[in-house]
Amino acid sequence: MRITFHGAAHTVTGSCHLIEVDGIRILLDCGLYQGPRAESRERNTRFPFDPTSIDVLVLSHAHIDHSGNIPNLVKRGFQGDIICTHATRDLCEAMLQDSGHIQEKDAEFINKRRREHNEPPILPLYTQADALASLRNFHSLGYLEPHALAPGITIILHDAGHMLGSAMVDLQIEDHSSKRTVRLIFSGDIGHSGMPILRQPTLFREADILIMESTYGGRAHPSAEETERLFEQIITETYERHGKIIIPAFAVGRTQQLVYTLNKLYNEHDLPLHIPVYVDSPLAVDITEVFRQHPEAYSDETRDVLDRDPDGDLFGFPRLEYIRDVEESKALNDRHEPMIIISASGMAEFGRILHHLKNNIGDSRNTIVIVGWQAPDTLGRRLVEGATKVRIFGEEYRRRAEVAVLNGFSGHADHDGLVSWVRAFDMRRPREVFLVHGEPQAAEALAASFRSDLGYPSVRIPLLHESFEV
Repeated sequence: MRITFHGAAHTVTGSCHLIEVDGIRILLDCGLYQGPRAESRERNTRFPFDPTSIDVLVLSHAHIDHSGNIPNLVKRGFQGDIICTHATRDLCEAMLQDSGHIQEKDAEFINKRRREHNEPPILPLYTQADALASLRNFHSLGYLEPHALAPGITIILHDAGHMLGSAMVDLQIEDHSSKRTVRLIFSGDIGHSGMPILRQPTLFREADILIMESTYGGRAHPSAEETERLFEQIITETYERHGKIIIPAFAVGRTQQLVYTLNKLYNEHDLPLHIPVYVDSPLAVDITEVFRQHPEAYSDETRDVLDRDPDGDLFGFPRLEYIRDVEESKALNDRHEPMIIISASGMAEFGRILHHLKNNIGDSRNTIVIVGWQAPDTLGRRLVEGATKVRIFGEEYRRRAEVAVLNGFSGHADHDGLVSWVRAFDMRRPREVFLVHGEPQAAEALAASFRSDLGYPSVRIPLLHESFEV
């Protein structure tokens, strides 16, 4: 068996891993690489393998860094099944078409500049039509439902607790060349224990090969209770100085976490009574409806909260308004009273959040709240690093607004959570551990703990396109 790491190697983006066994080629995830524009286009356009040679794709969850290059894979000849959970398939229906729209707009923007320099136009990576066509390849499964991928290869999806529909991939492989049965676990993204809405990440007691994320290696998250308290404090203090709270948030997962928390604070009378909340993202509106349609993915505690909710809606309360219309979005910038605006994109690289930042970043009464990991070279990362001047739509703005960072909303387990998850392998420990989906420092910190604290002799941090015989 050979494993080759074609993405999320020494970085937290572009998840894509190829397993080859007995002539069968299985791709784990097919995510977009997100980074500098030119590098992203090059890496996302050119696959380091022939898409027509892939037999099946297994998708751990719907986040774009795991799913976002699927339409391009299908466009370039992949014809196999895309295996995922039911919720992931429903989320991808909205997300991949939205991504196709972004690709089209991005190409329009680039081509405008290319025309000015008499350069030939480029094509979008893929279109909305390509995204829609790729949905025909999806084959969804329930959790714990065995499915034969190929002769001698069975898959079971387990709840990862990371986002709605997220899965850990459990492959039982009869490796005829080595005459042994191998259990390979791909963690996908492991959920942050104790977070609302979702169940806890699945624990395993045995495996032979482990491919595992390392996003927050070496770092700790505050508790959910502390995060909620800090969030409430930020809202109250900003409200008292008559400012706005601007929150760049991923439309999938993070926005719903924030709304769930605000709904709780509202019902417990811990929000300023008159502060309105706006979710300004058409995609987030669609995704929230998918969340409502999949209560089977909720934790028992969340279902109890839903039963007691006065409005019967975890993602709605009287002061909350979801916005689709562009003119309604623009109108928010003409209003000067305190309010909370949640808008995509989560790293503030595109979307309506840029307009809200442009119009509010220069006012010291306002607070920009960062609630997720920010990739290098993004506007979100520059805000986290304390930049006093930033460029938005090509123009420079002085930042006078406060910036608050709340890592406790992360959907990823922190260092201790990742170590605890691996400690559960107490019947048969993996003989090979591969750490992916982490910046080098994070992966090294986690590997050091596995070696010193848990006694794992073989912990590898693969380079991009590096292969291993296992």
